[in-house]
Amino acid sequence: MTTNSSPQIWLYDTTLRDGTQCEGLSVSIEDKLRIAKRLDQLRIPFIEGGWPGANPKDVQFFWQLQEDPLKHSEIVAFCSTRRPHTVAEAEPMLQAILTAGSRWVTIFGKSWDLHVTESLKTTLEENLAMIRDTIEYFRSHGRRVIYDAEHWFDGYKHNSDYALQTLQAAIAAGAEWLVLCDTNGGTLPHEVSESVQTVNSLLSSVICQKPMTKPQIGIHTHNDCDMAVANALAAVMAGATMVQGTINGYGERCGNANLCSLIPNLQLKMGYSCIGEHQLIQLTEASRFVSEVVNLAPDEHAPFVGRSAFAHKGGVHVSAVERNPLTYEHIQPEQVGNRRRIVISEQSGLSNVLAKARTFGIELDKQTPEARQILQRLKQLESQGYQFEAAEASFALLMYEALGARQEFFEVKGFQVHCDLVEGKETSSALATVKVAVNRQNILEAAEGNGPVAALDAALRKALVNFYPQLARFELTDYKVRILDGHAGTAAKTRALVESGNGHQRWTTIGVSTNILAASYQAVVEGLEYGLLLHSQAEAALKT
Repeated sequence: MTTNSSPQIWLYDTTLRDGTQCEGLSVSIEDKLRIAKRLDQLRIPFIEGGWPGANPKDVQFFWQLQEDPLKHSEIVAFCSTRRPHTVAEAEPMLQAILTAGSRWVTIFGKSWDLHVTESLKTTLEENLAMIRDTIEYFRSHGRRVIYDAEHWFDGYKHNSDYALQTLQAAIAAGAEWLVLCDTNGGTLPHEVSESVQTVNSLLSSVICQKPMTKPQIGIHTHNDCDMAVANALAAVMAGATMVQGTINGYGERCGNANLCSLIPNLQLKMGYSCIGEHQLIQLTEASRFVSEVVNLAPDEHAPFVGRSAFAHKGGVHVSAVERNPLTYEHIQPEQVGNRRRIVISEQSGLSNVLAKARTFGIELDKQTPEARQILQRLKQLESQGYQFEAAEASFALLMYEALGARQEFFEVKGFQVHCDLVEGKETSSALATVKVAVNRQNILEAAEGNGPVAALDAALRKALVNFYPQLARFELTDYKVRILDGHAGTAAKTRALVESGNGHQRWTTIGVSTNILAASYQAVVEGLEYGLLLHSQAEAALKT
């Protein structure tokens, strides 16, 4: 736990700039604003908003924040040094940064002599002048400057004297932060430590030409060697006081240092102060919020914030965790806003079943026949291809059935599906007919969809919505199919997973059959049934 005397680490989030370079990730201005507001709630000290002038989207983003500024975080504009053999005052891209109106500006410059001569096609001395002139220009306009030393570690390895000269140029010009960037992501932790220590020595010995506060060191790491978080922590241990990264580790190629791992490691493991404890318990929610906004599936196995980060599957593990969570958990999941999960599978023992039942408000005893019946039924179904660790709603229905407490909202009598496939056309249509019984009343309905599962879902809802109006709020949010025994060809058994939601809750159900439509139909039916069960339980809770 951090205290008021804990050393401060300044977090710098670059999700909205570096993170958007992740393949498959695209955001609108509205998306960027939503993410910025969420990071502001976490009270991340610095949020890099993008490169104003590089594209219209970033220009409008900064204009919007001038109208409706963040409450806690500093928004930062990002750009490069001036071009070779030009004047900073005449650079249109630097003018755009001033227009953005941010108090802080991050400037990146070349640290590696190879990039100076090959990429910029200029001299080493001119690159030093570009760094000085650009920083001095922004300082003269009242801006505070963070200097990102691009390709620092590669430059330091190949020509350490010149790399250090680039930092001296930034110091002399008035940069307040020197951020060492592992741009290619190929550096190892021991190399990071040695380099940061060298820069610390430089800062202790350099004599600045202008009176100013001694600059502080920051670290910016990429994950190409799967070392981004480890390298950032190594830099902090060597003296860095700013850590740059992205939510969920989004970024180009293999990504950036993941702030969702860095923050709890720094704060809970190493005793640094990053964000408040109230903000820390919002970390899991923030991670999932950002993944939803950028429309990328969350990493279920991500440390700290992943759905499986505190999931226990082996019977021995579950039994031990039930007695003392410290046996198999390195922190309390609630510290980062996550929760413990007991996973049900063919490897489960009675401990798993009892623990899982409790999460649904069901108290079972090891000695009761129902507990062993549930376990045996679980193992039997999983041997047939079911996977209840991914379909907890179906497992809940299985438990209620074994206990004789499964509510029968409706009874499925049968279904038919007709598909029209037109050669040469990319789209197809399907017509589904379903027969169900509600309160001993038979209902026959038909509906169309752009595929057989969509048509089945629509027909079921049409048949039931007059009896259960709440179905209008249910939606099918995800649908996955897996062939279980591919060697059987078209006769292979299929597993269908359907994720459903009601606007504030989500649940997953499963179906297995050699008929892909039967498997899908089973999962869709149980999804609607479990949603109705949740609604019924919520109404009962309100009455009590």
